[in-house]
Amino acid sequence: MFPYWKQLQLHLATQKCPLFRSDTKFESGTGWPSFFNPVPGAIVLHEDDAYGMKRVEVRSASSGIHLGHVFDDGPAPTHKRYCINGNVLKFVPDAAK
Repeated sequence: MFPYWKQLQLHLATQKCPLFRSDTKFESGTGWPSFFNPVPGAIVLHEDDAYGMKRVEVRSASSGIHLGHVFDDGPAPTHKRYCINGNVLKFVPDAAK
């Protein structure tokens, strides 16, 4: 595991928009970076019926780009698993820490 997780924010790689805090990252066993809580106002959710599946797509609120999907099998307190494409994430030191 990355040794500085609790000191980082994960931003949209092409912009300076925080998406998730590193202290909300968890090991989901899926191979995708997974988080249980986004930064408030950072994402929007859309129904995704592609490929014969019913899922919830996660998009950036600032740019609208596809980030991944969210599922209801994550850890407490939200019980959400935001599976995010690692290519859209940029690790940025958390100024608040």
